[in-house]
Amino acid sequence: MKSSFKGNKQSLPSKPCAACGRDMTWRKAWAKNWEQVLYCSDACRKNKPKPAAQP
Repeated sequence: MKSSFKGNKQSLPSKPCAACGRDMTWRKAWAKNWEQVLYCSDACRKNKPKPAAQP
């Protein structure tokens, strides 16, 4: 099945993964919750960084 996207992917928003730092580009599946998307994959979600100990 061909993709129907004909726009410029460089104009889509992106942000770094909270675990590995890889750049994640906006996806239509994330449209409703883009602000809450933190990880690029299930593997990064499972290996998320531990919160720093607070004194």
